[in-house]
Amino acid sequence: MANGVERRLAEASGVSEVAGVAGLEADRALLGRTSTAERVADVLRDRIAEGFFPPGTRLSEDSVKGALGVSRNTLREAFRLLTHERLLVHELNRGVFVRIVTVDDLHDIYRVRRMVECAAVRGLGEPPYPLSAVEAAVAAGERAAQDRAWQDLSTANIRFHQAIVALAGSPRADELMRAVLAELRLVFHVMDDPRRFYAPYLVRNRQILEVLQTGDAAEAERLLASYLDDSQAQLSGAYAQQVSQSQVSHP
Repeated sequence: MANGVERRLAEASGVSEVAGVAGLEADRALLGRTSTAERVADVLRDRIAEGFFPPGTRLSEDSVKGALGVSRNTLREAFRLLTHERLLVHELNRGVFVRIVTVDDLHDIYRVRRMVECAAVRGLGEPPYPLSAVEAAVAAGERAAQDRAWQDLSTANIRFHQAIVALAGSPRADELMRAVLAELRLVFHVMDDPRRFYAPYLVRNRQILEVLQTGDAAEAERLLASYLDDSQAQLSGAYAQQVSQSQVSHP
């Protein structure tokens, strides 16, 4: 079943490992002269979250270390860190792959999202709130929708939720949310019609922003909780159908 899902997701994404690795060369400057495994993991995590490496993609050690200009040991430590974060998986005698999440994983991801995102809004003090990052993410999403740049719209949506959590002013919450959303991005590849999936939530992002601008954190939390419920239901249905189709195609 896993191999079938892997093939279907990789084909649906239309993004190859070669294209993803080519994009890493532009990230080499971000590592600085004293590259560490943590910095390499940051770059790869962002690339996975942005959809450059779809679920099931094999990450070649030679290709990735060559693109980033790092040592094999540094890259292996970065792979280990991302495996611990459940973004990568190591298969004996096969190599390192971008992980394919399960339906149970998806439910757990949303459980964590509710705990973190809703708590961030619930814990807001007196208005006005520092909403510049939230505003920027909403505006970026709206521009991407106008340009029909669906991957950019997906990225803007991820940044919207990161900005919501950032309102809590907690570096630990930010770090947790970054990993959770990167893992969630692995699920987004099952959506056959990204415009149909993202467009309604873009409107809801704008609505949550406008409510926060009025200072009504309680209403913003209510809207956010409903948003997460609907998103989970939609993704769960699509993902379960994808797995079911794979089981039929590859018994």
